[in-house]
Amino acid sequence: MTEPAAASRVVRIPALTRVEGEAALHLRVHDGTVTEARLKIYEPPRFFEAFLRGRAHTEPVDITSRICGICPVAYQLSACRAVEDACGVVVQGPVAALRRLLYCGEWIESQTLHIHLLHAPDFLGYDDLIAMARAHRTHVERGLRLKQAGNAVIELLGGRSIHPVNVRLGGFHRAPARSELRPLAKRLRIALDDAWDTVRWVSGFDFPDAACKADLFALAEPGTYAIESGRPTVLPADATLPPHGFALRDFPGHVVEEQVPHSTALHSRLDGRRHLTGSLARYAVSGHLLSPTALQAAREAGLPDPPLIRFAGAGVRGEVCANPYRSILVRAVEVLYAVEEALRIIDAYEPPERPHVEVPARAGVGHGATEAPRGLLYHRYALDGEGRITHACLVPPTAQNQGAIEDDLRVLVQSALASGPMSDADLAHLCERAVRNHDPCISCSAHFLDLDIQHDCDLGR
Repeated sequence: MTEPAAASRVVRIPALTRVEGEAALHLRVHDGTVTEARLKIYEPPRFFEAFLRGRAHTEPVDITSRICGICPVAYQLSACRAVEDACGVVVQGPVAALRRLLYCGEWIESQTLHIHLLHAPDFLGYDDLIAMARAHRTHVERGLRLKQAGNAVIELLGGRSIHPVNVRLGGFHRAPARSELRPLAKRLRIALDDAWDTVRWVSGFDFPDAACKADLFALAEPGTYAIESGRPTVLPADATLPPHGFALRDFPGHVVEEQVPHSTALHSRLDGRRHLTGSLARYAVSGHLLSPTALQAAREAGLPDPPLIRFAGAGVRGEVCANPYRSILVRAVEVLYAVEEALRIIDAYEPPERPHVEVPARAGVGHGATEAPRGLLYHRYALDGEGRITHACLVPPTAQNQGAIEDDLRVLVQSALASGPMSDADLAHLCERAVRNHDPCISCSAHFLDLDIQHDCDLGR
């Protein structure tokens, strides 16, 4: 008896809305099994690492901020930390506190942008923000207020809200007076109420069951929720393995990048395994160090109490939230924490004697990492004796997350197909939503999505 000829299905989506950047997704299904899921980033390479070679050690802070208009502070402060490390300089005291305050501003504006404008429409059944705003005007206006509060922090400390110009190696060109921070504190106190309302709002969303099977990777800092500094720490997906960390200088030996044929962005593996950075990873690694208010908000939102992990190594394993759909909850809690932390820094602020410390050039290799809103961002620079950059390496969070996103899509589509036939439109919508869970910044790593799904057998519609 002759077997029926295999039928093919091809689904194409010209652009995925509500993400930053451009990419394509290719899925292959054989006999009801998803055999291939490729996130194909096709944006031209950005060449920033090449631009930096031959430049003075003072220049990466300004050059790398142009990589991303959404999270320029992350690039600036990661660059500062790496160059300062190469030159043997550590920034402390009020200047370090101002850096954390600046970073809080970026967390507020970037996470709020994702929550209210990009991600919430998925949970409320809208195709775009405009349609959602007609029915949920109050929530959208609250999101805009929160984002503006974050922008105000960046503008005051950075000189402008996008691509700040007041940040420099060793600190800032100018430090604010206490009187300049008072109006900002007033605005942030209003933002704190808005952040609480945001947590309560998103906690009412319906979250499908899902779990990302990847090691969770984030910075950890003793005594505080890591933002602008920390030690790389791994919480393995295998619950039988203990958490562990390593020195930042050992990052290249653990996180290995490789070029894949289907993407202009490099793919990363952590000790040979898929890993995930970002809010879920931060909450798992450092969530126990959130403020009491933020932990209360997390509990009210239905998040599990995070594991207690000792910074130096093995810790007490608790419940880990690995559901990508619930990442919006963690982001909302992080916004509340960032607002509260910004207020704490402002309240304790005493202007430094000088807005920066000198960073004299010397030959060496320096490593820097911070927690961008989307995850761990790593910079490495090699300097010659005159302080010229001879080598630069930037590892953005989305490049690290690509493998986990592909695995996430493969599992999600397989589960969906096992539950029954799906139309091309429904399958494409499912994939788009899954990618948005991770808030990818695709341009940083090299809108999305030209979805090409090939079925080697007819699964029905």
